[in-house]
Order: sequence, then structure tokens, then C-alpha cells
Amino acid sequence: MSYWGADVAATDVDVVIIGAGPVGLTLANVLGLQGVRTLIAEERETLIDYPRGVGLDDESLRTFQSIGVVDRVLPHTVPNQILRFFDGNRRLLAEMAPPDARFGWPKRNGFVQPLVDAELLSGLTRFDHVEVRWGHSMVSCADGPDGVTVQLSGQAEPVSARYVIGCDGGRSATRRLMGVTFDGTTSATRWLVIDLANDPLGHPNSEVGADPVRPYASISIAHGIRRFEFMIHADESDELAQEPEFAQKLLAGFVPHPDRVDVIRRRVYTHHSRIASSFRVGRFLLAGDAAHLMPVWQGQGYNSGIRDAANLGWKLAAVVNGQAADGLLDSYDVERRKHARAMIDLSTMVGRVISPTNRHVAALRDRVIRAASVVPTLKRYILEMRFKPMPRYSEGAVVHAVTPPPPTSPVGTLFIQPRVDTREQQDVLLDDVLGAWFAVLCWNNDPRALLGAEAFEKWKSLGARFIAVRPLTQLHWNADGSSGTQDVIVVGDRTGALKAWFDGHSESVLFLRPDRCTAGACIAQRAPELSAAIFRALTLTPEGGEPRGATRPVLYVAQPASEPSRTVG
Repeated sequence: MSYWGADVAATDVDVVIIGAGPVGLTLANVLGLQGVRTLIAEERETLIDYPRGVGLDDESLRTFQSIGVVDRVLPHTVPNQILRFFDGNRRLLAEMAPPDARFGWPKRNGFVQPLVDAELLSGLTRFDHVEVRWGHSMVSCADGPDGVTVQLSGQAEPVSARYVIGCDGGRSATRRLMGVTFDGTTSATRWLVIDLANDPLGHPNSEVGADPVRPYASISIAHGIRRFEFMIHADESDELAQEPEFAQKLLAGFVPHPDRVDVIRRRVYTHHSRIASSFRVGRFLLAGDAAHLMPVWQGQGYNSGIRDAANLGWKLAAVVNGQAADGLLDSYDVERRKHARAMIDLSTMVGRVISPTNRHVAALRDRVIRAASVVPTLKRYILEMRFKPMPRYSEGAVVHAVTPPPPTSPVGTLFIQPRVDTREQQDVLLDDVLGAWFAVLCWNNDPRALLGAEAFEKWKSLGARFIAVRPLTQLHWNADGSSGTQDVIVVGDRTGALKAWFDGHSESVLFLRPDRCTAGACIAQRAPELSAAIFRALTLTPEGGEPRGATRPVLYVAQPASEPSRTVG
């Protein structure tokens, strides 16, 4: 099955994506919105129809908002999901219920991955220039100075593309073609995951049991699905763990009739903590599980892949559409590697805290956690998930006034997304006003006047939007347009969140990237010079004047996989 317009047999595209999982589908939606001719090749015949990831965070929902599918995704989610940690006696150790929605969405959301992935796939039907080819794997590819020639299975004609993106999971064929290593470890501990329909518990929240007898997790998913995960002991074989009677025995501690549950699937898996040695080699790039794998304990495997797509997508579009040079793509590895590594380390650490089977070690852990919960600041630190690493780019497609940047600098961080009013709309999310591309936003000023005519026209030609933020009381002041132009959108600070943000920062002018990261920030009078610096940074040219591709074609041939598969979580 393919989605394409008139040119069903297209063999010349801008980007080939290997893998139609959530990362590949999200990336294709980003590219589709920017007019990039995109082909997804997927070796499976259809989407995976069972749950894998079970938790969406606010950043992923914000990305789905940016590609115009969030309203279709939300019915498959459980917002504001509480996660509770219990000891071996089912006594509460800690609770995560973050109230903060600074990016416009709840921080924790249960979700049904197959249904969300289906909405991502459906979103591609909007684009005549995006195609999905099912039942096609990458057999080989030739990398030349002007592009890549990709041979797909079951297809006589090769496909020519400018870039190939590997979104093909832990056993990535693309990664092997690139010749990069997949560094890290695979845990010796195995887990049995059991997905159930008609949730036998029925309550909306989730729990993790740090039980030294057998650590476990019980996770509520939307539409009456519940996931149980149980550690498998060393003396229990995979074959034993797959038997229905074994699963019933484990479930007996949680449900009254374990023999009457409606099993979607059972699967034994292990946790991987791995990261590719490079996310880019010439015209090849990696995203999602192909680039990094992490344990499930923070629910960040799926979300980290969506971050990859959001970061890489706009950069690919800018390069393909001639708005930036190829060198911009180097910033993808620079920006995403550090954060992905931090998520791997956090997930691995949480797993080690949860998993000890030594009673004395577990008892010591419980005492430490309970002592910490007595301290209000530490309790909030856990409750509000302040330990979760947030993207913060000290290098890459950003411009810092000083290096290293001070901790208070907003540059390289995600900007907030409160609800705002415009002169035409009320109570809308800020990103819907900013649009899908670049934006220049300032407080209490007209961005045209601050930038000057030349810089204003350069950003306008790039497709940027210009936002003048005011207190809500001033939204309709000079409504006849004498204080601005039709090119500037006046925004009223409906909730006071924007004023509170600017109250806490000296910078009043922000240059926002399409992924809502702040590329640069300054006081009003420095806007022209910062604008020029950012424009230079986003239009880099390759050093030496030579193309990044090989000087002569190099043939890569896919080999059988022997590395970690896509994991549950």
C-alpha cells in the first residue's frame, strides 16, 4: 500500500526514510509540511498492531501539535497519569504527579501506541509528495557526490535521494551500512511483559513495585488496556516465562481471576543502554531506536525518538529547500547526542534503583527514599519530575552571547507554550500562532522596528512569523494598525505566563526555531546584530568547498542483523 499523488512510481525523491515506526512517520509529517519529497520504506506489510511504548510526554504532544495531528492523537491518551512507586510490602515510596504544563500539554500521558501511530500514518495522506512503501527493505545503496541511490527489495528501479534516514530500530540496517558502532550494554536481566485488554483493575494510574521478591510494573493505558511487567529470575527459562500458567501465577498477586484475563500478547525482553557512535555519516542519518536504546523505566524511548524527528526534520527541510547549507545537519548529532545520553543514564539508574533482589539492599534503598520524601524540596523534585533532563543546547544551531552560556540563558532551551489571545482568536496555544517555521518574538515592542527593514525582510523571506507580545490589556491598542503592520501578529498575554517568563529573564527578543528551541535571545537594542549572527549560523557553507558525499561512489550492502531489536517501553 502506498500513499502518493499522480507519480506513484516515483524514483527521484529528496529523502528516503527507512522504517515506518513512530519516528519515521513523525519525521515524514514534518518534511511533508515543508514540501519535501519523501519516501518511507518499511519491511513490514503494515503497522505493528500491539502496544510497545506506553507513555507520551509533553514534548511529544507538542510535536504532534506542530504537525497537525494532536487532536486525533488525544483520544488515545490518558492525560496527567500518576506514577506511584511501592516497596515490597505495597507501601508507597514515591509518587510522580507533575502539575506543570509549561509546554502546553501534561507531562505524563498514557497512550495506545498502535492507534497513535495510525494517526501519524493517516496524517501523511495530506501530502501528494510523501509515499509509504510497505513490504520493502533496503537491500543496498550507493553513496555518490550528488546523492544516494537506494535499492529496495521487490523493486526493479532504484530510488535516488539526497539523504537517507535510518528509523529502522535497534537492529538498524542503516546503522550497519554507515559503519558506526552501537556502544553500551545490554542487561542480563529479563522481563516478561503482558498486555491485557479489558483492564482487570480499571483504575487510571500506574505503579512500579520495587519488590525484592520480584520487581514489577502495572501500567494503565487508554481504551481499557493494562500492561504488567515482571522480572524473570535467572533460574526461570524463557520457555517457562512464555507459558500461560506462568503468567497467571504472576498475575495472581494483582487480579482475582488471572485465568480469565484477555491477553493481547506476552513477550520476554531485555533492557538495552546503547547509543550510536555517530548519528550522521555524510548523507546518512539515524533517528530513534536506530540511534539510541534505553531501559523503559522513564518511558523515554518513544519520546526520545520523537525529539529526534522534531530536531532533524526542520533542518532537513531547510537544507533540501535551499534555505540552509548541508553543514546545518551536523548540528543534529551535536544537539541530540548529549540529551539522549542523559536519558539513557537516567533510565538505567532508575532501573537499578527499582530492581535489586537483595532484601538488605532494597531495605536500605527504601529508607533513603523515605528520608528524602520528608524534605519538601526533595519531595517536589520527585513529584514534579524535576530530575528529568531537559534539552539544553550549548552548541549546534544556536547563538550564545557568551561561551559557556550562563545557567539563566534561555538560548538552546525550549520556549514555553501558554494559551494566548490574538486580535482574531481567543484562548489558543502559542505555537498555533507561531506557525510551523521560524518566529521572531518580542515583549512590549514591534519586531519590525527592532530588526530594521533589511533584517525584517530577510526573516520574512525565510518564512518567519513576527510576534509582538503585550499584556492582555493592550491587545487592541492602536487596533487600526498604526503601531505595526499586517506582517506582525499582536499577542495578548492571556494567563500572565509570558510576562512571568520575561520577568525572569533580561532578554526581551527571541528568535525561535521550528522545533520551538530558542536559537538566540537578547535585549531589544541588540536585535539587529543577533539577527545577523543567527542568520549566518543557519546558512552555513561546507568548509573547503567540496560536497560532503564520497568523491567516488561507495557501495553498501545490507547484512543480517545481530544487534538489539526494537524494545518494549
